[in-house]
Amino acid sequence: MGPVLAGVLQLLALMAALALAYVPLGNYMARVYSSDKHWRVEKWVYKGIGANPDTEMTWSAYLRGVLAFSAVGVLFLYLLMRLQGVLPGSLGFSSVNPAQSFNTAVSFVTNTNWQSYYGEQTMGHVVQTAGLAVQNFVSAAVGMAVAVALVRGFARSRTGELGNFWSDLVRGTLRILVPAAAIAAIVLVACGVIQNFSGIHEVGQFFNGHSMGGSQQWNGGAVASQEAIKEVGTNGGGYFNANSAHPFENPTPFTNLFEIFLILVIPFSLTRTFGVMVGSVKQGYAILATMFTIWLGFVALMMWTEFAHHGPALQAAGGAYEGKEVRFGVGASSIFAVSTTLTSTGAVDSFHSSFTGLGGGITMLGMMLGEIAPGGVGSGLYGMLVMAVIAVFIAGLMVGRTPEYLGKKIGTREIKLAACYLLITPALVLVFTAVSMALPTPPHSMLNSGAHGFSEVLYAFTSASNNNGSAFAGLNANTDWFNTMTGLAMLLGRFLPMVFVLALAGSLAEQKPVPVTAGTLRTEKPLFTGLLVGAILIITGLTYFPALALGPLAEGLAS
Repeated sequence: MGPVLAGVLQLLALMAALALAYVPLGNYMARVYSSDKHWRVEKWVYKGIGANPDTEMTWSAYLRGVLAFSAVGVLFLYLLMRLQGVLPGSLGFSSVNPAQSFNTAVSFVTNTNWQSYYGEQTMGHVVQTAGLAVQNFVSAAVGMAVAVALVRGFARSRTGELGNFWSDLVRGTLRILVPAAAIAAIVLVACGVIQNFSGIHEVGQFFNGHSMGGSQQWNGGAVASQEAIKEVGTNGGGYFNANSAHPFENPTPFTNLFEIFLILVIPFSLTRTFGVMVGSVKQGYAILATMFTIWLGFVALMMWTEFAHHGPALQAAGGAYEGKEVRFGVGASSIFAVSTTLTSTGAVDSFHSSFTGLGGGITMLGMMLGEIAPGGVGSGLYGMLVMAVIAVFIAGLMVGRTPEYLGKKIGTREIKLAACYLLITPALVLVFTAVSMALPTPPHSMLNSGAHGFSEVLYAFTSASNNNGSAFAGLNANTDWFNTMTGLAMLLGRFLPMVFVLALAGSLAEQKPVPVTAGTLRTEKPLFTGLLVGAILIITGLTYFPALALGPLAEGLAS
């Protein structure tokens, strides 16, 4: 079987698995967030944190809950890393320095999982399990809660109430993420991913049964359980520095495809949840079609650039194999790279810096779209719904009619909030990149000069501001400058958009429904899907084209 055919067959198998999970999982999540009953364990949690889960919240109260919970998470994780040297189960590792502790705490609380450290050489078992793994669950649950609040804004009328943040947070964690991660962890363990609390082992180096004379240190850990929520929650932070290219995290082609499935299954299925909660599954299918069209187009484009790149060495090898695991091949690596950058996952099974110039540009463009196809757990849905608001506004301008979406008028307040959401992340990416390139010291962290070196810095701030977490491997980001600046980019890129999303949800919930007329844009039709895809691509292209032209496009055209 040729490598191209193998990649296509894996893509088809993945699509079939996602299709099978779409309706049952989407319906289940809609029931979770619509139920008025609480599990006993949930009541214990509410009592422990002093929250009343039946109290409805306005958008500002909901936002205060999001910010307060996240601030406590940053502080706890920061202190845990600073105290690692005196904690049990530290594997002898010392405390993490302040700049890196700040960066990592922000990274995991914002669902970014940007890592400027070697996981197996920096973090002990306590920090990995009690700190990082816990944030993998709750940061994903926060994103889902904000998405559900926006959906309620469309579904409700004449009220400023969006539900209860604490209830949404606990339910998302205990009813969706914990069961899904538990099942996934069992599958991964059965397929060879390690799960233990062993210490560091000195292992000899062998090749074809013969000793090579050297040795290296390996340490174990609760890898399968963290790998599961890393993918299910679109987090992306690896137990080991090589991330999902490490055989302890991702040992076989099956686990590789299974991990891609885990990355995509909740973000895609949330469109079904959206359709059920607003009372029209067709609206959910329209959003799904938009996400799927972009995702499939990017996968096809990535496969083309990595398989058909010119050059005798690449053609003889059957594709651009540099930086890719031979266990998975070019096809599977391309699917993984697109899926992890079109979501907020950031996990890698190959090194994006080693992709072709255009291939690296595709990974960056996926993040620049806002990671909405299908996007992160929760963040992808609310990002796509904001883009839908922009699209109906554009359509309204074309025909001279007040735009409407799901029975709600898109007036001055709504479009201002949507525009602020749309502009904040590009501003962070471009400003932080420009400042880093202008100052004398930050460019010293670049392994390469020229277009590829610029791409390393552009990729770093694109990843941080969009809460992705992947990186071009050539950049040394473990400096005070990059630890601090990417930390700020992650904070602002996560929570400023949430402010605008929740304010938009509150504004929509206060409106009364607008009756459907002959002039109403049918947003469940393929015409709207095409309009939405076009709006996303054009807006992103106009925003980022100059920066892309200086980096990946220049490199791709020159090679």
